[in-house]
Amino acid sequence: MPLPSERRYTSADYWSLPEGQRAELIDGQLYNMAPPSRIHQKLISQFTLILGEYIRNNHGSCEVYPAPFAVNLDSEDQNWVEPDVSVICDKEKLTDRGCTGAPDLIIEIVSPSSRRMDYGTKMALYSDAGVREYWIVDPEKERTTIYHFEEDAAPTIVPFAQTASVGIFKKLQIKLSDLLI
Repeated sequence: MPLPSERRYTSADYWSLPEGQRAELIDGQLYNMAPPSRIHQKLISQFTLILGEYIRNNHGSCEVYPAPFAVNLDSEDQNWVEPDVSVICDKEKLTDRGCTGAPDLIIEIVSPSSRRMDYGTKMALYSDAGVREYWIVDPEKERTTIYHFEEDAAPTIVPFAQTASVGIFKKLQIKLSDLLI
């Protein structure tokens, strides 16, 4: 939920937050981030491990970053997000602060407090910013909604018990139910 204020925040405000306070800056508004659940953290760890191993084993040049990892989606410095998992294949986008520009793949794990943000606000933001692929992993509904923004606007919905293909890595498939064992 946004912090109560009529004020428009800037990247300077985002970077001035007290150490340890997690928030995202979206269209000039700061949104507090609730602490993640154990399942949320487990999924982030599993995705980071699987994607990292795939990249290494296939001699890829992409890099995987779990949250907290700052991503600036626009040149106007108005949108700083911390996706649960970011995959960046263009190393020129990486800075000491994080990523400047759209990652190739973003994975968000839905929690009760992030549902509207992940399915609505962030989906539109990521699409507009040029993210190639966006996964919304929903443990409560046991399904993953996958957007391939380069190909089609319609998402694919994959139940956890089925295998999902990672679009930016054509040979990589992930069965979400296996990650929760």
